[in-house]
Amino acid sequence: MPLTPLDIHNKEFSRSFRGYDEDQVNEFLDQVIKDYEALIRENKDLANQTVALQERLDHFTNIEDSLSKTIIVAQEAADEVRNNAKKEAQLILKEAEKNADRIINESLTRSRRVALEIEELKKQASIYRTRFRTLLEAQLELLNNEGWQSMQFDQKEEA
Repeated sequence: MPLTPLDIHNKEFSRSFRGYDEDQVNEFLDQVIKDYEALIRENKDLANQTVALQERLDHFTNIEDSLSKTIIVAQEAADEVRNNAKKEAQLILKEAEKNADRIINESLTRSRRVALEIEELKKQASIYRTRFRTLLEAQLELLNNEGWQSMQFDQKEEA
């Protein structure tokens, strides 16, 4: 069991014939008591400081843990946002490709329809030219007909 300042203060020494000077011993013991009390106070102060520093360390450790968890959560959220953005971009691309395919298909269908209409118009134009040529040839034949020429001579003679 450690000594206390009170134990030192209450310590009694037996007297002997040629013993130490009692005043010097008491003075020395008083000095030992003061130093011992100062050491005990300092030890208590250091223990209190240690407790306070340990509490601060625990507090900062908790803050560090919270910050680490927050960083991890933020990183996970950023990863999730990035993944969602990639998925959304892929969906937009797929939708754009679908629209592009639809527009291309519509354009091809329209161009086929226009090509068919052009072919039909070419056929009709060819038929029209053939009929017109036939009509003109028939009219020329009538003009070149001898009956027509004889009518012309008859008119010149009368004139």
